[in-house]
Amino acid sequence: MSGDKDLEQLKKEAAEKAKAAALAKRQAKAAGEAAPKPAAEAPKPPAEESPRAAEPVQAAGNASSGGDADDLAKKKAAAAAKAKAAALAKKKREGIVDEPAAPVKEAQAPAEETAAPQASSNDADDLARRKAEAVAKAKAAAAAKRKAMEQAGGEAPAAPVAPAAETAADAGDDDLAKKKAAAVAKAKAAAAAKRKAMELAGGEASQAAKAKAAVSGGDTGADATDDEKAKAKAAAVAKAKAAAAAKAKAAAAGKAGDTAPAASEAAAPSANQPYLDKYVKVIAENLGADVLEDSYINKLSKDVPTLVAKRDTYFKLAQFLKYNELLAFDYLSELHGTDFVTHMEVYVHLFSYKNRQSVALKVKIDRDEPTIESLQPIWAGANWPECEAYDLLGIKFTGHPDLHRILLGEEWVGHPLRKDYEPYDVEV
Repeated sequence: MSGDKDLEQLKKEAAEKAKAAALAKRQAKAAGEAAPKPAAEAPKPPAEESPRAAEPVQAAGNASSGGDADDLAKKKAAAAAKAKAAALAKKKREGIVDEPAAPVKEAQAPAEETAAPQASSNDADDLARRKAEAVAKAKAAAAAKRKAMEQAGGEAPAAPVAPAAETAADAGDDDLAKKKAAAVAKAKAAAAAKRKAMELAGGEASQAAKAKAAVSGGDTGADATDDEKAKAKAAAVAKAKAAAAAKAKAAAAGKAGDTAPAASEAAAPSANQPYLDKYVKVIAENLGADVLEDSYINKLSKDVPTLVAKRDTYFKLAQFLKYNELLAFDYLSELHGTDFVTHMEVYVHLFSYKNRQSVALKVKIDRDEPTIESLQPIWAGANWPECEAYDLLGIKFTGHPDLHRILLGEEWVGHPLRKDYEPYDVEV
């Protein structure tokens, strides 16, 4: 091959140059020894001679040392030649064009084949080998990098790289290519998830968002953050819609439920209905059927049986409720008045300790002239409640022993619980 011939030619030229240099040195040395020396001058010890001058002399004067030097030089030259041949074969396998080396360096490499090698030529050989190895390693790394880039870009490799040329740098490039491919796949998956979430949420993506989602390899950390925000937003929208639907369903069910219990309650009789029937029957048998204006179970007040007396039968009915042996409502627990704009009402709550039962007595009175009989002669506990109703609503209770303002004082103008009350003193 042309490379082997060039290498042999370079070796021959370097050997000839080294032999010529050694011959010139020996001639110079012989000429120096032939010159006359002074008698007093003692010969210099061999240690003071320079290493470079001592090497040729020792090689010429001592056959045994010269033989060892020749063997060592031959071994070094053989090792160098073998290394260069391996490097050249490696370059040819990789398809790398060899660069011409400097003639001085190539001449120094085979100089070790001579019988008297020099230290400078050895250093030059080592330097040349190191440089050649560094160049070969750099070229192999560059070729591996190109192959990794071509594989990451989806293109076929331009030149195959031998397994022997893969080094630690190649492994690092492969890992980098794998990480890039994984990042691209992850970005594509995130974009697909984003599009799906937006479709589920019912929102329409803009053209810019669609173009951004279509780009596979351009997503970065910011895009990942946007994807996470979009997912969170879509989840919140879906959750809000589900909550609204559940709320509407519950409201509809509640309305239906409210209607059903109301109907069932209206249909089902109250537990106190027998007591109300008893009171009405006893009153009708003793006072007549026209005494009561109305009677009902008050659902808003613990299903208490309620009797509505006529204006002229109010006091007589109250007496009957207390003194009748079957009823015996001996305790007045509450009395108050109410302004209904069209009329006023007096509400009395009674309790029977004997029968452990309750009843409510009501009467409607004229709002312009709110006057009704006092119950204080029947139940002493009606004293202060009737004074309070007079003070706040202006209801007058005839037959009360001491009807007066109990909260505001006699000088107060008007009654604060009336619907048409206007303060006399604007600062109050």
